Amino acid sequence: QVQLVESGGGLVQAGGSLRLSCAASGNIFRIDVMGWYRQAPGKQRELVAGITRSGSTNYADSVKGRFTISNDNARNTVSLQMNSLKPEDTAVYYCNAVFLSTWGDRNTDYWGQGTQVTVSS
Repeated sequence: QVQLVESGGGLVQAGGSLRLSCAASGNIFRIDVMGWYRQAPGKQRELVAGITRSGSTNYADSVKGRFTISNDNARNTVSLQMNSLKPEDTAVYYCNAVFLSTWGDRNTDYWGQGTQVTVSS
């Protein structure tokens, strides 16, 4: 009933930029937190950045100062502006949301399908 759809991944040279977007739709009453995670081959999935409904943000140390997360509460979307990309940023990036459904349940286990980001050297 709820879906998260990511877009914006691609191939970029080191030092370049990409902007990822995630749109949530379905039986959503209110989104409390949206975040971006990434997973590289052979590695654990890690939090990249998160943002609360009120605008409080949290970033992984490895991306702090280079990435910026933002949201649009009215449209249930979150974006990740990625600048000064490095080869080590290469991974599949996933969108996650913590939300209150229209049925009154709080949900944390909804993920997008993932979008590939590849940074060449």
